[in-house]
Amino acid sequence: MQNKGTAGSEQAKEAKFLRMTTQPVERLILKLALPTIISMLVTSFYNLADTFFIRQLNSDSMVAAVGVVLPLMNIIQAIGFYHGHGSGNYISRAFGRRDLGDAEKMAATGFYLAFFFGILLAVVGLSLRRSFAQILGAKTEETIENSIRYMQYILLAAPLMMGSIVMNNQLRFQGNAFFSMLGLTSGAIMNLILDPILIFSAGQSIGVFGLRASFGAGMGVAGAALATALSQGLSFTVLAIGLSRSDNIKIRIRNFCPTPEYLRKIMQGGLPSLARQGIASIATASLNHSVGMYLAGTGLIDAAQAAMTGVNRIMMLLASVLIGFGQGFQPVCGFNYGAGYYHRVRQAFRFCLKVAFVVLIVLAVLGFVFAAPVTNLIAGTSAEAAEIAVFAFRAQLVTIPLHAWIVLCNMMLQNIGATAKATILAISRQGIAFIPVILLLPMLLQLFGAPPLLGIETAQPVADVISFLIAIPIGLSELRKMDGKEKGEKA
Repeated sequence: MQNKGTAGSEQAKEAKFLRMTTQPVERLILKLALPTIISMLVTSFYNLADTFFIRQLNSDSMVAAVGVVLPLMNIIQAIGFYHGHGSGNYISRAFGRRDLGDAEKMAATGFYLAFFFGILLAVVGLSLRRSFAQILGAKTEETIENSIRYMQYILLAAPLMMGSIVMNNQLRFQGNAFFSMLGLTSGAIMNLILDPILIFSAGQSIGVFGLRASFGAGMGVAGAALATALSQGLSFTVLAIGLSRSDNIKIRIRNFCPTPEYLRKIMQGGLPSLARQGIASIATASLNHSVGMYLAGTGLIDAAQAAMTGVNRIMMLLASVLIGFGQGFQPVCGFNYGAGYYHRVRQAFRFCLKVAFVVLIVLAVLGFVFAAPVTNLIAGTSAEAAEIAVFAFRAQLVTIPLHAWIVLCNMMLQNIGATAKATILAISRQGIAFIPVILLLPMLLQLFGAPPLLGIETAQPVADVISFLIAIPIGLSELRKMDGKEKGEKA
């Protein structure tokens, strides 16, 4: 006989299933997307804040160091998203099948595997800090030293960061975006508070309304990394509390079950994320190395790396709106696909595509108009860095509306278990397209008498067009397949 707590939990899960499979998809997506958009914006904003505060130290090499360590952050995210999306996608489909025991085993397996890999990366990375900095693209001695200072605290926090990513995604895929938002925003707020305290010394300019630090640890670029590490610890704690709520799948060590079948399911749902973030790491390192290959002079190299670091941070902020909106679509997609309601999946996808395309056009226009003041906030301190940043930012805004189809297709394919297609699409933008473009376009332009810097500045928009052309047939094929399944069931 069930006790009252168990019965209440089962009723809550049943109510969630009915809500996700019967309510109008537009209302569901908007409700679920609001907290995820806020979460993504806050996360991107405090990443920007790190770069903003570091910029006040008037050192292009320190800003460049943030860009150098970005591939390492991508590796951490790649492993976290692999296990988070892999387990989360499976959990949402298990909910659709009403197999909660299976979902509990997957939740524990995804979390503990990610945490273990975080420990392993921390041990290896701390042992090889200087080699890591050079592999990731640090070109000048000053940038190498600043990169080492920044990455050591990021590596120490790697297990917590990976664990937080898994819990965040498991919450989202269960349709509980509020606690996901709470976990991310609490860490972001703490990071914003700690950044000036740890980065600046007493008397230094903070760069906001003419303020100067009345006290501080004076750790410089290392202080920004320590602030990130401590804030990740807070996010981890809040997310763990969120997962303990009665209507969520609990993470219990006794349910850890790394069998070949569960590992295969994690790979099926998480491989596209691993590929996307892993390729993003290689792409950012390729950008850093391309700057060193084609540009001459320590000052110009640091300026270009600082400028592109700032531009990429701003583009991540704009893209976070789309990603957050898409994350509101994902649980609706997973629940309804698992339940066999394919018409609701297609309806939800069309709605998201229309909204995302319009929003991205508006953001592109605003960004183009205000490109100079926006990039001047974070993209390096020298005149060369400012000039590079404005042009590169405007070039990337031209193609940002194409991201609506690319990102939403990738999310849908990943949700429904179309692993091969999702993986191809996940690596298309930064891998299939960007890596060869960033390495070859500057050389080709140089052969035709144009400055190689132009190739570095325009490589990303060229890659966006290529990725969009790849995504069109892949996305349409799966939408047609769902339409055929639906018609076959009705026949």
